[in-house]
Amino acid sequence: MKNVVPQTIKITKTNESKIGQVDFENLSFGKVFTDYMFVCDYVNGKWQTPEIVPYSPLTLDPSARVFHYGQAVFEGMKAYKDDNGDAFLFRPDENFKRINKSSARLAMPEFPEDYFFNGLNTLLKLEDQWIKPGFGNSLYIRPFAIATQASVSASEADEYKFLIICSPAQSYYSGDVSVLVAEEYSRSANGGIGYAKAAGNYAAQFYPTNLAKQEGYQQIIWTDADTHQYMEEAGTMNVFFRVNDSLLTAPTSDRILDGVTRKSLIALAEKEGITVDVRPVKVSEIVEAAKDGSLKEIFGAGTAAVVSPVKAFGYSGEHYELQKQENSYADHFKKALMDIQYNKAEDPFGWRYKI
Repeated sequence: MKNVVPQTIKITKTNESKIGQVDFENLSFGKVFTDYMFVCDYVNGKWQTPEIVPYSPLTLDPSARVFHYGQAVFEGMKAYKDDNGDAFLFRPDENFKRINKSSARLAMPEFPEDYFFNGLNTLLKLEDQWIKPGFGNSLYIRPFAIATQASVSASEADEYKFLIICSPAQSYYSGDVSVLVAEEYSRSANGGIGYAKAAGNYAAQFYPTNLAKQEGYQQIIWTDADTHQYMEEAGTMNVFFRVNDSLLTAPTSDRILDGVTRKSLIALAEKEGITVDVRPVKVSEIVEAAKDGSLKEIFGAGTAAVVSPVKAFGYSGEHYELQKQENSYADHFKKALMDIQYNKAEDPFGWRYKI
């Protein structure tokens, strides 16, 4: 990540912080927001002077194109505080590159690197007290961009708004989940926008996920749209399969998100000499591995939960339980990654970014 030249950011201070009203011991993920937000408008073919203003509702025209044609992209990041009170981001360059990749796919203007990193640094310094120390505590960061031009003409917009909002988060653990392997619905298709963090990708997942919940499962393992024979993602996360002592995961493509946690886990595993086989993973081979006992673990990988273990999966009317592993890869890699994020371990990869 290259150094960036500071840009002028207009800051409007709030009269009083609302941090004293927050119960940090009982946070619901993504429902409490900090004092400020970063805002920058795209008008007349260029990004305007960025601002940091008190967190507040937006005023948009009912015909704003985001409501009608779905031009909306986002990212998910976290800030962490170590025992010395220093705050860090984790691989923010990857989030920056990916939101611009998503924007390009939806015909939205890419956001300047200097605006992004100076905006993040300035915002997070203002919000420093919201980044609570303690292993598992973090500040969830949501950069996003939307089309704001007032028009229902079916084409890309000429005006956009880029924002960053923040939400304090506690250690995220919802228990091991059961997943249903998709046989009918698809998350994405060849030539589509599956690799982009586009808002519509997530909206389309809710209905089939609710159907899976009716069958007693919490999430879906998505399969390829063409044949439903290959495992791709789990819910909103990348997915790993441990067969004996090797890890399998699908390659990224125009259907599969290039997850920051995914690529970090692969790097950690390879550094420890664990075989990581990045290739198409057949549903049939995972079913057979579950039957013969060689399937040891399945886990999702993503920003919110870091690693989310799967305790069982369903496929074609059959249910397969996984035995809890004494030396779990999921537990091991989650701790190893979080130790780097919270500055409790050396960072041989250069992933930490000090705010």
